[in-house]
Amino acid sequence: VKDGSWTVLQLVEALGSCLENTDPRTRGRGIQLLSQVLLQCYSLLQEKEVLHLVLFYENRLQDHHLVIPSVLQGLRALSMCEVLSPGLAVSVLKAIFQEVHVQSLLQLDRHTVYSIITNFMGTREEELKGLGADFTFGFIQVMDGEKDPRNLLVAFQIVRDLIAKNYALGPFVEELFEVTSCYFPIDFTPPPNDPHGIQREDLILSLRAVLASTTQFAEFLLPLLIEKLDSELQSAKLDSLQTLTACCAIYGQKELQEFLPSLWSSLRREVFQTASEKVEAECLSALHALSACLSRSVLSSDTEDLLDSFLSSILQDCRHHLCEPDMKLVWPSAKLLQAAASASLRAYHRLTSSVLPLLLEQYTKHPQSSQRRTILEMLLGFLELQQKWGRMEEDESVLLSLQAPVCSVVFSALTDPSAQLQLVGIRALTVLGSLQGFLSPSDLELVVDHLIRLALREEDSQSSEAAMEAAGSLAPIYPKVFSGRMVPRLQEELQSGWWLPFLEARGRPCLVLATSLSVSTHTSIVGETIPVLLQHLRKVQKGNAARGRQ
Repeated sequence: VKDGSWTVLQLVEALGSCLENTDPRTRGRGIQLLSQVLLQCYSLLQEKEVLHLVLFYENRLQDHHLVIPSVLQGLRALSMCEVLSPGLAVSVLKAIFQEVHVQSLLQLDRHTVYSIITNFMGTREEELKGLGADFTFGFIQVMDGEKDPRNLLVAFQIVRDLIAKNYALGPFVEELFEVTSCYFPIDFTPPPNDPHGIQREDLILSLRAVLASTTQFAEFLLPLLIEKLDSELQSAKLDSLQTLTACCAIYGQKELQEFLPSLWSSLRREVFQTASEKVEAECLSALHALSACLSRSVLSSDTEDLLDSFLSSILQDCRHHLCEPDMKLVWPSAKLLQAAASASLRAYHRLTSSVLPLLLEQYTKHPQSSQRRTILEMLLGFLELQQKWGRMEEDESVLLSLQAPVCSVVFSALTDPSAQLQLVGIRALTVLGSLQGFLSPSDLELVVDHLIRLALREEDSQSSEAAMEAAGSLAPIYPKVFSGRMVPRLQEELQSGWWLPFLEARGRPCLVLATSLSVSTHTSIVGETIPVLLQHLRKVQKGNAARGRQ
């Protein structure tokens, strides 16, 4: 056939006695030979040959079950023919849907059916769409009960294409959901030395792509996810949370509204009770995704603002725990609030207008350094979120309205005897300095004074290094303040020589020199620090030379 000395139809004629034999095994061997030829020669076929072969193979689908695997291989070869006449793809699939009980076949033969469907979806899309929802229903029957992971990967891809390419699902949305969601969550462990290399994660991601591909599944999927979140299996919880996060990318208020109270209840329970960092992290990601999804929804005048009511529920359940810095639920509550607040500027304003004043009040109420550290770390988390949104608008920013008390709390932390509280204060100071327009000129001078003091005078090396790092971060933002206030002070410290005994006693680089280097992160400051450092080095060199002569 490849050499052109025979046509495929001549081969069919020559195989006639086999193909018409009363013994199904003999007929099967004849069709098997023909199908193997077609798999190598399908690109050589003429349109008329394809037509005759399709009719022959369709007829053979009614043959003995021993023949069916070879018939399917032949149809797979024909499904790859470019000269397939219009209407034949639909005819083949109708015949398969009607004549073949796919799930009674062996794994390889079922895979062949999926391959035929995949080939036709890739080349005859409009023809298949002409079948309407009947095509979807036919595929549901083919897939129903599939258990082999190799076949499932192909079947999941077909479902994704059905949805992504807008095939008609008709009244079979729930059936399509059921035939795929029955595998959720994936419970598969590849056998040792598996030659196929299919991993559990491959199936998880492939199924998730199906479940999270359409809003039409929402009313069925969200109750399933809530149910699986109650599971004792950590893997089921993680899969449910990651699938919920994926769904939020395409869902809106309409899909979520009915299930928000249950979703929040499940997420809160998991974060409050779990001992697993993985589960907690996925819960926070899911909460962030829900808040972001509700933030994107366009409101009309007669619809409820679900974001506002959702955030109110979060505040109601978490806010009071922030008043108990020694209790175990303080950090879970703060993390939940921060996850929701980080989703959008609107969510951030809604939550911080309630949370920030409370944290500032609690800092004043709790005198112990350990309690204040916890409160300031929570406050720092919300300050860091403000960095995401860029410049603060005076009419919107809760933070700007609280400028004085926020600065007062941070400055008090910098003078606290606790080194750990100082470190948190330095981090908070760096964040405040990065917020354009937040610090007043007098605040900036105070910032520089605190950083000089901490960098040069504190015996705790952690605070000293943190202060240098903060100075290096803020100097490029406020070069005039640092060059006008810090550089002269550093020059004065170098000239005084107070640190020489300290250097010799502690055996580490001079704090003054290190601080000078740390703030040299802007050209205007470098222009002032380099001459100071050179002048100092000359003095040291002269001193060394004098000692050498002695």
